[in-house]
Amino acid sequence: MTERRGRFISLEGGEGAGKSTLLAGLRTHIVGQGIELVQTREPGGTPVGEAVRAIVLDPRERGVAAETELLLMFASRAQLVREVIAPALAAGRWVLCDRYVDASYAYQGGGRGQPFARIAELERWACAGLVPDLTLLLDLPVAMGRTRAAGRGEADRIETEADAFFERVRESYRARAAAEPARFRLIDAGQPPQAVLSAAIAALAPLFADNAA
Repeated sequence: MTERRGRFISLEGGEGAGKSTLLAGLRTHIVGQGIELVQTREPGGTPVGEAVRAIVLDPRERGVAAETELLLMFASRAQLVREVIAPALAAGRWVLCDRYVDASYAYQGGGRGQPFARIAELERWACAGLVPDLTLLLDLPVAMGRTRAAGRGEADRIETEADAFFERVRESYRARAAAEPARFRLIDAGQPPQAVLSAAIAALAPLFADNAA
């Protein structure tokens, strides 16, 4: 019987912030500490979630309403919490998630203009009170991120939005980080990848210390 709940780490950031590169480095580091890790993503992470992801990101789906997008994101999230994240944490495993509920405040709230109070109500209903122990926010100017993302192939439905959309996303992310400094660690994503990884590993140190206690 596992006595210690696992740790829940979410990774957030705008387009081209380098999340994929950092996720790979963090996974290697965490597993290297002898910790059993579950890595997942949003939207996605379950069969239901991956089906939602295909809809949300399909560039042909231009008519998706902002309200529909928000509900789809939380449908995927509710399934992920119940099928993957909560069971893993209860079993003492750590969870590393590529985006979580903060992404809805940034993208559907800041970007799409959906009321934050509505998002908060959906969070209470869908997430069963599950909040990350640590959220790493990769922050960089929108123009830099768009330049990086442009080299990754065909843009998905979200990536085709105008710069003003992503400026609102970035502003919303930074506002959430400022409002919850105990949970968030803001990392300059304009640094070289190794420096970004070093900053992220330093942010993880208190979790490792608590785990060893």
